[in-house]
Amino acid sequence: MKKSKRTSIRTKITLSLAATILIMVVMSCAITMIFIKKYFYHSMEQMLLDTYNSCNELFGRDEDIDSKELANDVINQSGAMIFIFDSVNMHVYTTVNEEAAVYNNLSFIADYFNYSGGKNPDNPKIKRKQIEKTDKYDIQITNDRNTGNSYYDVVGFLDNGFVVIIRKPISSVDSTIVTSLKFFLLVFSVVALLGFVMVYFISNAVAKPIKNLASVANRMAQLDLDVKVDHASNDEIGELADSMNEMSYQLRNTLTELQQANAKLQTDIDEKVQIDEMRKEFLSHVSHELKTPIALIQGYAEGLKDNVIEDDESKEFYCDVILDEAGKMNKLVRQLLDLNELEFGVDRVHPVVFDIDALIKNVVDSSSILVEQNHAEVELADELNDVCNVYADEFMIEQVFTNYFTNALHYCNDGGKVRVWTANKDYDQPRRTEDGLVTGNLRVFVYDEGPNIPDDELDKVFIKFYKVDKARTREYGGSGIGLSIVAASMAAHNKNYGVYNVENGVVFYFDLDIIQQDDGGPEMIPENSADNTSEQ
Repeated sequence: MKKSKRTSIRTKITLSLAATILIMVVMSCAITMIFIKKYFYHSMEQMLLDTYNSCNELFGRDEDIDSKELANDVINQSGAMIFIFDSVNMHVYTTVNEEAAVYNNLSFIADYFNYSGGKNPDNPKIKRKQIEKTDKYDIQITNDRNTGNSYYDVVGFLDNGFVVIIRKPISSVDSTIVTSLKFFLLVFSVVALLGFVMVYFISNAVAKPIKNLASVANRMAQLDLDVKVDHASNDEIGELADSMNEMSYQLRNTLTELQQANAKLQTDIDEKVQIDEMRKEFLSHVSHELKTPIALIQGYAEGLKDNVIEDDESKEFYCDVILDEAGKMNKLVRQLLDLNELEFGVDRVHPVVFDIDALIKNVVDSSSILVEQNHAEVELADELNDVCNVYADEFMIEQVFTNYFTNALHYCNDGGKVRVWTANKDYDQPRRTEDGLVTGNLRVFVYDEGPNIPDDELDKVFIKFYKVDKARTREYGGSGIGLSIVAASMAAHNKNYGVYNVENGVVFYFDLDIIQQDDGGPEMIPENSADNTSEQ
């Protein structure tokens, strides 16, 4: 579909305002031409009446006046000719200096009183049109065809009985009207021209923010939601700008939420795929771990059933193998249950205050037989002779250290060293718990003198069923779950753990909170305020 030619908003505003101004100017001219004559005539009548009242007031105060005083003291805004006739003393007061004008107007007085309101048969070319009639005066328009002049006349009597004529030639009024009309037309033309120029600039000023809004809306349509409308006016355009800014903000937040939801959904999908893969891998590992002991148990059990052995010593050996493999299976199941409880249990961490040094010594002492079997030399650092209270789940931490320690014994070289030591660091912001004040972080290290772990496998040793040396692990009955329990336990505590190679050995470590038991201390700080992040 072919797009029609667009007309800019500035052009529309300019044409609309220009048309409005033009219509208003034309209407003003028409109204002026229609009513200006009536307005001037009405104004003339009022000024003539004001002059009549002024004359009445002047002669009411003092009758001993002359024509000069009449011209100076009477209000005569219209510049009308004034004739006042004293019929008793036969005296005429007038503002006119020409005798012919005085005579003509005195003749008018006679004509008026003899033929008031009609035509004079002796002079049929004089015609009168009465405008207003009262007991004191008449207002009329007199047309004198002899001279071709027309007059506005106020004819009547003053309160003292003097006859008064106030006359204003209509031609002077018409001349004023024509002059006024010309002036008005000139003013209207200039105003219209200036109006058109102002309309151009006003339309540009009005259209500019609208064009800006259109530009911003177009950028929003392209999903550029960081753009803002910069318009601070307190009007509808300002409200529209604020609404567009708010819409941009809401859209950006909505899109961000959608992106986050999409990312979360993708993460959930990936996790589901990963869980499926882990489930398959888990089943594969479990079946693999159970296959050998089950096969051994089945084989030796069938041998016992079939009486393939005759001496008691061989029979005892068969039973020992069956018991040993059953023990390994039992150990594997218990470890799997422990790991499942750690990874999916609720409220699985129950922190208490305990002495980590005493726990380490107890585990080492209880493992003395295993130490002798592996011909290992165990060294405990001097600081372990002191009391160091930590805040954690004691049972979980005992499992963690036991797994580290037994793992070190199994992988230690024959006659090699296993060394345990600690290091602590104070917190900048201690936090208070129900059991005391957590003041720092304690890191426990377990070193075994033995082969290094390949660098590309360091981050894999905490994965379930992962074994660096599968043959050796099988030899001492390892299942590859012990370090997974360590990872799950430390993740539950939200504390760091890990492993790294050193010269002639490997070091495993884990972190704990050091606690100081007291009755007071700094202001309470939420427990989750410390930056404790589990890492592998």
